[in-house]
Amino acid sequence: MRVLFTFIGGLGHFQPLVPFASAVAAAGHTVAVAAGPNRREAVEAAGFTAIGVGAEGGPEPSRVGPLLAPDRERDDQELRDGFVRRGAAERVPLYLELFERWRPDVVVCEEVDFGSVLAAEKLGLPYANVQVIASGAFVRPAVVGEPIGELRAGLGLPPDPDLVMRHRRLLLSPFPPSFRDPAFPLPDTAFPIRPPVGPIGRSDPPTVYFTLGTAFNAESGDLFSRVLAGLRDLPVDVIATVGRHLDPAAFGPQRPGVRVERYVPQETVLPRCDLVISHGGSGSVVGALAHGLPTVLLPLGADQPQNAEQCARLGVGRVLDPVAATPEDVRAAVAEVLADPGYRPAAARVRAEMLDLPEPARAVPLLERLVG
Repeated sequence: MRVLFTFIGGLGHFQPLVPFASAVAAAGHTVAVAAGPNRREAVEAAGFTAIGVGAEGGPEPSRVGPLLAPDRERDDQELRDGFVRRGAAERVPLYLELFERWRPDVVVCEEVDFGSVLAAEKLGLPYANVQVIASGAFVRPAVVGEPIGELRAGLGLPPDPDLVMRHRRLLLSPFPPSFRDPAFPLPDTAFPIRPPVGPIGRSDPPTVYFTLGTAFNAESGDLFSRVLAGLRDLPVDVIATVGRHLDPAAFGPQRPGVRVERYVPQETVLPRCDLVISHGGSGSVVGALAHGLPTVLLPLGADQPQNAEQCARLGVGRVLDPVAATPEDVRAAVAEVLADPGYRPAAARVRAEMLDLPEPARAVPLLERLVG
C-alpha cells in the first residue's frame, strides 16, 4: 500500500502525522510526506521521504515583531482566506498533478489541508483526515464552508456546505476526547488514537518550561521578557526556548538556573518539568498533558484561545491575557499553579485518559480498509 501524508501548515501541523506515518511504515507500507519545500528538512529528519509542494516560503524572522491582541475574527479570516481561498486554491492543482504522478492508494490529509481533501475527492482516491487542532472548535463550517464550496464548484464537485463529506471519511484524532470542546463533538467516523505519552517527573527545585511555539514566537513583542521577569524571583529553574531564528542573547543576562535557548526538543525537557508556560498551541498543550503537567497559558491566536478554554474547563491550568499580563501576574499564576493541589492531579487524569487510547498502529488496518 502506498500512503501519502500531506500537510499545509507549520511543524505543528506535521507532528501529529508522525506517529501515524511511522506506524504505516513499520507495517511495511510505502510512505511519503508532501509539504511546502521549506518543510522538507523537518520531514526528512523525522525519517520520511519528503515531496516538496508549491513555492518556498519567505525568510524566517530574525527578531521579535510586535504583539497583537488576540482577535478571533482576524483568526477566522486567516483560516478562511489563508488556508482556503489562497492555500487550498494553490494546492489543489499541485496535488492533482502529484497524486496522478505518485499514485497513492490512500491519502492522509491533516485537518486544514483542504486542497488535499478536494484533490483526493476529485480523483476518487480514498482519504483520511488527521486532527491537528486539539479543541475541535477552530475549524468550523461557518468559517470555511463558503470558500470550500467555491472551490468544490470550480472542481465540479457537489455542494457540501456543512463539510459532511469530509466527516464521512475516517478522522484520526491523536488527542484525548475529554479535551475536545463539548459544543463540537467528534463525528461517528472519528477514531481517537493515543498521542505520544511521556513519564511524569518532578524536580527540586521545580522546573518551569516556557515556550511560545514555532510560529507565534516571532510575533510576541515583549512577552518573552515579561514572562522571564515574572519568573526571576521565584524559587524555580527555567528552560525557555525562543525559536531557531531568534537570538537568546537579545533577552539579556539571566540569573543562575534560567536557560534561554533557541530550541530544545520538547520530549527531552518535559520529563523533568513541573509546569509548562505556553501560548496554548495544540502541540504544546497536549505535550504538557501527556506528561501530566499543569500549565499557564498566554494564547496569542489561531486555535490557542479555544485550547486555553478547554484547559480552564478541565482544571489543568490558568489563562492570562498575553497583552495585559504583567511580570507580577505571571509570578502569581505560576506560584498558584505550582502550589494548588488540584492542577497537577487534573493534568494526570488527562494523561491517564491518553494511555487508555489505542496505539497508532491500530490505525493501519483502518487505512488498509479504505483501500479495500
